This record gives sequence, C-alpha cells and structure tokens, in this order.
Amino acid sequence: MKRNLNLTLKIWRQKNSKTKGKFQVYNVSDISTDASFLEMLDILNEQLITRNEEPVAFDHDCREGICGTCSLYINGRAHGPDTGITTCQLHMRMFKDGETIVIEPWRSVAFPVIKDLITDRSSFDRIMAAGGFISVNTSGNTLDANAIAVPKEDADKAMDAAACISCGACVACCPNGAAMLFVGAKVSHFALLPQGRTEAKRQVLNMVKAMDDEGFGNCSVIGACEVECPKHISLDNIARLNREYMNAWMSKEQ
Repeated sequence: MKRNLNLTLKIWRQKNSKTKGKFQVYNVSDISTDASFLEMLDILNEQLITRNEEPVAFDHDCREGICGTCSLYINGRAHGPDTGITTCQLHMRMFKDGETIVIEPWRSVAFPVIKDLITDRSSFDRIMAAGGFISVNTSGNTLDANAIAVPKEDADKAMDAAACISCGACVACCPNGAAMLFVGAKVSHFALLPQGRTEAKRQVLNMVKAMDDEGFGNCSVIGACEVECPKHISLDNIARLNREYMNAWMSKEQ
C-alpha cells in the first residue's frame, strides 16, 4: 500500500579527500514508499539546489542493480536494510515514517572518500589489471571456445562467481576491510574453466599481491561479506582462492 514518509537524513558530507568530513542533518517530506532510495536522494538534491546549497554527491549509473556503482552504507548495512540488492534497488517502503536514516560512504583505507558519499574504488580495477589476460593459442586447429567441454557443475560455479559486480560491499561490511570475496570471485571466474588454467598460477599470485599492496585487510572468515553481497557470492570462492594461491606458491618454490 502506497504511503508518504517524512524522514530525517543524517548524511556524511566531505568536500574532498584532503578535508575532514562530518554528518549533516536534512529533512525530507512526502516521500512515496514506491520511490527508490536514489530517487529520494534526487528529491533532496533538487531541494538543496533550489535553496542554492551544495547537493549531496553520490555515485549511480545503471540504476538496475547491474553496474555496482551505487554503493552506500545505510543504517549500518551495506546497500541498506534488505538482502540481495544494490542501493538503487532499495525502496523507501523498507523505512518507517519519522525514521532517521544514516547514510555513509564505504569505510575502507583502500576506498578513500572523493567527495561526500563517493569513494575511489579504483583499487579493484588495479587488482583486476594485475590478473591480466588469459593465453589462447590461435594458430593451427585451435578449438572454438564453445566446442570445449566444460562440466556443468564447473560452468555453474564459474557463472556464479562472474556475477560479482565489484561494488565493494564485501569490503565495506568486513571489520577487517578484506577484499577476499571479490578477489576469490574473480579468480574462480577463470580458474574453474579450462580456458583460464594456462595463466591461473600467474594470475592468482599477481592478484593477491596487488590486493595486499592496496591495503586491504586479512580475511578471518566472519562471513558478513557473503551475507551483504547483492549477488550472493559464496564464501566457497575464498576457499578456492586460498587453494589456488597455495598451489601456485608451492609450484613457484619448487
């Protein structure tokens, strides 16, 4: 049933990465429960612009739960009080009339704040770049990729891992600021398929080193990352990452 909400918003405001931030309180009224969370922020920004005030900076792109850009920490949870969704898929019916909503950026040393609610998550890009390419021999009678037999179980696991949208919720909700679920998903994505085995050892060694160099914390298997992941990436991928890394490291030492 459609209702309208009057809300108090406690939003983190920070001019840039070099200045200290602080919470600032705003009030919004007549917000439809059918509105998305980002639409509510749009309404707030329209009001701020009308009053010649600086609008709240926040990331967004597809608004369809695909790109992973709309990363906000809402009332102490990554992407807000729902499971299996990104912030853009969060609707205002999840909140109560008169509620105070606390909105923060991702909190991680490896995700420095750029402005307000926007963080720099290019560390994920650098980890991916460290993984590099996969080698495919294109000379002679090379089989087409579609002709290579892959066990269905392995294909399903690889597709599940590939569902990761690099939003960073796993890092934001981890008390250690670990990126193991993200890296585990990216390593599993290729390691489970025959096309990825050629570069598997180099890839996992380079990606783990890049992860450590970026300042992400260590995994202590608390499991919050799996719970808050909008794509339900499994902790099994962390176990696979550890196995792949150990095998690669042992091979390098021999």
